[in-house]
Amino acid sequence: MTKLYNLSRLKTKRKYLRNNSTKAEVLLWKQLSGSKINGLKFRRQHSIGRYILDFYCPEKRLGIELDGSAHGPDQRKEYDAKRQRFIETCSIVVLRFYNDQVINNISGVLTSILETCGGANDLPSTPSLHFDKLSADQ
Repeated sequence: MTKLYNLSRLKTKRKYLRNNSTKAEVLLWKQLSGSKINGLKFRRQHSIGRYILDFYCPEKRLGIELDGSAHGPDQRKEYDAKRQRFIETCSIVVLRFYNDQVINNISGVLTSILETCGGANDLPSTPSLHFDKLSADQ
């Protein structure tokens, strides 16, 4: 049986992505880490095949992707569609959010994640967060 998750050849890339997270990834990780949402454990930069998800919850088979401007309507559309199809063939649901959604409406993003996981009753408390000069592209 071929290994599908966290291939060793992608370890360096996963580590690079974790160490160079966008502000939106950092913000969302603060809410997902430590099983703060309904006790669900999320992983950062989890690979499935040759693709790396920003966040992954193995218990719910849920992947979360945060997109900046490089994922606009025309850019990378074909690549993203191919990637999405592959991940879905592994019985994984993928939620996609734009970085500015996370930055400007973290509560809405968390609610969407909870609803997808089957419940919306255990949101972590989210302090008021402000980022000076933060663009949606970061």
